[in-house]
Amino acid sequence: MIKAGQIDKGTALLIKGQPFICVEREFVNPGKGSAFVRLKLKSPATGQVLRETMKTQDNAEEITVEDRDCQYLYNDGEHFHFMMTETYEQIEVPMESFVDYQFIMKEGETYRVTFWEHQPLDIQVPTKVVYEVAEAEEAVKGDTVTGATKNVTTETGLVVRVPIFIKQGEKILVNTETKEYLERVNK
Repeated sequence: MIKAGQIDKGTALLIKGQPFICVEREFVNPGKGSAFVRLKLKSPATGQVLRETMKTQDNAEEITVEDRDCQYLYNDGEHFHFMMTETYEQIEVPMESFVDYQFIMKEGETYRVTFWEHQPLDIQVPTKVVYEVAEAEEAVKGDTVTGATKNVTTETGLVVRVPIFIKQGEKILVNTETKEYLERVNK
């Protein structure tokens, strides 16, 4: 058991017999009354999102999870395929649980996968990733108004708005949470 006031982003909880991961946490201390936390919980298995409000002294059932390094191999349209780096065992993770990651993860890269009772609960993706631009529209000459942008497609299929000077083959740094361009990478 864990006190609701100790729950952080990434904490795994068992609610109504189902595992949930805390994806957002807001601590509220009103002037009158006791403090409480607002939690946004997501079920990795179904994608269901719960919003819970709990007093900080209330108990919640925390579950023990295990993080493992797994190499992302590919996706087949329904599952992400990973290989555990320690045992070389291959696992399938349903894409419906992690739809946002379809164009973010790069084949061959290693990610930390959180397991509970051999069930993958979470995939930890870095917040900043370097991608190569696979397709870029040509900039129109004279279209240099301040802040002019265009869409580019990265090697993973992620579409990002970038400044017009970015060309095909260049590398860009992208925030994976907001899917926004951060800067051009010169390497």
